[in-house]
Amino acid sequence: MRGYMNYLRTDDSCFDKLEAYNFLPNYLMVDDTEGGQLRVHFIDEGPKDGALILLLHGEPSWSYLYRKMIPVLVSAGFRVIAPDLIGFGRSDKPTQCSDYTYKRHVDWMHALLNQLQLSNITLFCQDWGGLIGLRLVAEQSERFSGVVAANTMLPTGEHSPGEAFSQWQKFSQEVPEFPAGNIINSGTTSVLSAEIIAAYDAPYPEEKYKAGARQFPLLVPTSIDDPATKSNLAAWEILRQWHKPFLTAFSDSDPITAGGDKIMQKLIPGTKGQAHTTIVNAGHFLQEDQGEQLAQVVIKFIKDNGNN
Repeated sequence: MRGYMNYLRTDDSCFDKLEAYNFLPNYLMVDDTEGGQLRVHFIDEGPKDGALILLLHGEPSWSYLYRKMIPVLVSAGFRVIAPDLIGFGRSDKPTQCSDYTYKRHVDWMHALLNQLQLSNITLFCQDWGGLIGLRLVAEQSERFSGVVAANTMLPTGEHSPGEAFSQWQKFSQEVPEFPAGNIINSGTTSVLSAEIIAAYDAPYPEEKYKAGARQFPLLVPTSIDDPATKSNLAAWEILRQWHKPFLTAFSDSDPITAGGDKIMQKLIPGTKGQAHTTIVNAGHFLQEDQGEQLAQVVIKFIKDNGNN
């Protein structure tokens, strides 16, 4: 019996010739917490001395979601880092659903920040990128200079997520073939081409590669007994005292997170006086629908706050 996680590593050939995704891969190793190591993939584009933007994806996407934003940000002189969460993209994929916990996901991204010695970070986060990223901000505040939150949240389990979310959890566990690309297509206002849908499916050549994607819906805190509730409540205590710049850029067509921006604006002091915006004609995956516009929002936010 091995003392570390069993994992799969998607073959590089699966990522050949993906539309508009020509970024060089970078890798680092993180502790799997069971005596072994896992490989994390990340994009690292732009000048190494440029002001830093960290792009965190969510469920069930990967750094491909940021392919429209990265060139715009790099052209403006920024250094952009976009990791693939463990279980997604070009990162390693533990094979057991139980290998994935909220805490491990947060710790794996903490390891990335620490190993790369990142500082003066502007975080852009969407979906699970916020559930993880806002924990990073709270737990390593000194590394961050600002946050742009888009279609995301930091749930504590104190409020019911509603019937639609319960159905999503059920679907994620019961569907015979987890359709990552089509899930993203259903969460956009634009209709994605077969090639783009296939690119979102590229990390998962077989169903056994999808344990992480299947598990994510179950890791969202939905009751106060959730293992992550205490840590998320502690994070909110920090965020309620967060005075550094914090911008919301939610979309107009995302029923999943609608209204979350107003909650952040009410609770987080750093939101005061910021040019909060609603991205028009964009679904849950607003980076896919309006990536270039979203990149310009991030650039303006950083320049308005003197962090460039």
